[in-house]
Amino acid sequence: MMEGVTAPRIFDMTLAGARLERAIAARKADFLLVRAAGELTERLAAILREFRNIADIGTPDAGFGRAAQHDRPDATLDAVPFAALSSPGGLALPAAGFDLALSGLVLHQVNDLPGALAQIRRLLKPDGLFMACLPAGRTLQELRECLAEAEMQVLGGISPRVAPFADIRDLGALLQRAGFALPVTDSELLTLRYDNLFALMADLRAMGASNALTDRLRRPTPRAVFLRAAELYATHFSDSDGRIRATIELVWLAGWAPHDSQQKPLRPGSAKMRLAEALGVPERPLRDR
Repeated sequence: MMEGVTAPRIFDMTLAGARLERAIAARKADFLLVRAAGELTERLAAILREFRNIADIGTPDAGFGRAAQHDRPDATLDAVPFAALSSPGGLALPAAGFDLALSGLVLHQVNDLPGALAQIRRLLKPDGLFMACLPAGRTLQELRECLAEAEMQVLGGISPRVAPFADIRDLGALLQRAGFALPVTDSELLTLRYDNLFALMADLRAMGASNALTDRLRRPTPRAVFLRAAELYATHFSDSDGRIRATIELVWLAGWAPHDSQQKPLRPGSAKMRLAEALGVPERPLRDR
């Protein structure tokens, strides 16, 4: 955020952090984090670089950082607790002290994501790598739609229930804004299947992913809302066997701390070959086309 500008408090990050800690301790539904850790191992294996100093930013489970150490037994690993992402003092780690920074499935619950990315950028040595995974975009779109429609039908209004998820293009722009070079984003759509809405919501609670919005409804919701939402979900988003679908869009972010050795785009007009020559086709003036 700009100096003097306070980020909006979209999430109750204290509540979100406490729920994440309880979920990891119980280990009843950590399959997305396990999947992300496996994907991290594969992605890092494709990068021909040595990473000796690793920072894990906010990930509630140590398995994500251990995945980064999989082929690097001598690498050091510093873990930053999720609570530090909302601390006025920032991330208590040395600036330019790490050649790899990671974060797994938590940055979507940070109020000041641009500020957090800028802090992570400052932790990296020149040519250091940042890699993160977070749910984004179309995640839980079915649940959001059914809860909103059910609440409108039963109560005549809508309250915040499903967190907003950033679009992949916006996340790429935030990487550039935070000062990362060579930013890359890609996403994977997962479809989870459940017996009914209540089984899905139980899994979300077990993941520590239940409603932590600051403006969430503070009084109990009538059961009729959830019963109606379950009916709508089964009507609009079920398969032939009666099970319902839940979309999860996992977005991966990657960016490098700037360094003189990195590739840079050519200056306009500096190309040494015409496009037509490279393609092996005749070049014609625009007026002849």
